[in-house]
Amino acid sequence: SLLQSEMQSLPGLKTTYRIIKAGSGASVAKGATVTVHATGIVKETNKKFWSTKDPGQEPFKYQAGVGGVITGWDQGCLGMQLGEERELIIPATEGYGAGGFPAWGIPPGGTLNFTIEVLKIA
Repeated sequence: SLLQSEMQSLPGLKTTYRIIKAGSGASVAKGATVTVHATGIVKETNKKFWSTKDPGQEPFKYQAGVGGVITGWDQGCLGMQLGEERELIIPATEGYGAGGFPAWGIPPGGTLNFTIEVLKIA
């Protein structure tokens, strides 16, 4: 089965991932415009800081593999297939760094736990 219970590592990165729900067809490649549902939780506090599924929020669109989002997300989503849902554990060095993102409640050096679902790849 493609579903994983253990976290998988990414070459050259500290970010780890596991596939929650397998996808099929097209996959996320560098330069593609990807639309996702995303929920982010600060691992240390277990506090949600963002979710596209919350009322008034929209799915998030970004260009893959070009540094438009934090490294752990950018690299951690490459290869995801349409409909796939993946959990990412992103250390601060590949997230918001030593300073965190206080406006979002992400503490200095905070580890991020993202759940990302690919809705569209263009």
